[in-house]
Amino acid sequence: MSIAITGKAAPDRRAAGTFVSYLGLGVEHILLGFDHLLFVVALILPGGRLLSLVAIVTAFTVAHSITLALSVLGLVTLPTQIVEPVIALSIAYVAFENLTMKSVVSRRWAVSFLFGLVHGFGFAGALAEVGLPASGLAAALVGFNLGVEAGQALIIGVLLPLIIWLQRFPWEPRLTKVSSIAIMAVGLVLLAERALVWSM
Repeated sequence: MSIAITGKAAPDRRAAGTFVSYLGLGVEHILLGFDHLLFVVALILPGGRLLSLVAIVTAFTVAHSITLALSVLGLVTLPTQIVEPVIALSIAYVAFENLTMKSVVSRRWAVSFLFGLVHGFGFAGALAEVGLPASGLAAALVGFNLGVEAGQALIIGVLLPLIIWLQRFPWEPRLTKVSSIAIMAVGLVLLAERALVWSM
C-alpha cells in the first residue's frame, strides 16, 4: 500500500512543481512584456462604467487563453512574423480609437476579443521559447496561462481604480488624450521595427 502511495505522489509532486514554475514564468512574461501591457492600458484608458471595463478585460482574457491553448497543442498556429507586427498594430489602433471615436467603451469588448486572439499567439510564442516539459504539459499550460492572468490582474488592479478616480477631474480627458498619443507612437514604432526585422 505504501509503495502505491509513493508512486502516485511522485508524479503529483512533479506536476505541482511544473505548475508553480510555469505560473511564475507567466507572471514574469506579462510584467516584462510591455507590449501586452500597453495594449491593456490603452483598452481601459478611456474609463467608463465598471461593468463595461470588466467585459473588456474578460474578453481579452478569454480570447488569448483560447489561442494560447490551441497553439501550444498544435491545433492552430500563426507565424511570428505575422503575430508580432499585429500585436504592435493592435496597440496603435486602440490608442487611435481613444483619440478619434466617441463612446468606444461600449463596443470595445469586441476589439479586445479580436486582438486578444492574436496576443494569445504571442504568449504561445514566448512559451515555445521557454520550452515545454515532456510530461506535465497540462500543468505547464494551465500554470503559464494563470500566471499571465495573475500578472495582468495585478496591473489592472492598480490602474483601474486610478483611472476611475481620475474621471472626477475636468482635465482627465486631456490626460487620456496625451497618454493615448504616447501609446500610439510607441505602437507605431514597434510596428515599424518588427515589420523591418521580419522583412530582412
